[in-house]
Amino acid sequence: MPVAPRGLNRGQAAQYVGISVTLFDRLVAEGVMPAARALAGRLVWDIVELDRHFDELPHANGNPAPARTARLHDDFVD
Repeated sequence: MPVAPRGLNRGQAAQYVGISVTLFDRLVAEGVMPAARALAGRLVWDIVELDRHFDELPHANGNPAPARTARLHDDFVD
């Protein structure tokens, strides 16, 4: 059974939300995206926190986001 990663490095986190690393860094600094966690001297972004922050982003057409969206990793996380 494949295991989905819970923690992502900076490049993976940016790719996960569909933006460049430069834009991701700016959004982290602005608090739009979550800050990294420290793990064994590395910076790691929690995929669950990325999902939560992404869910709070406004839609381009102004419609509210659904209460909760399905996520790729939900099949792997209890």
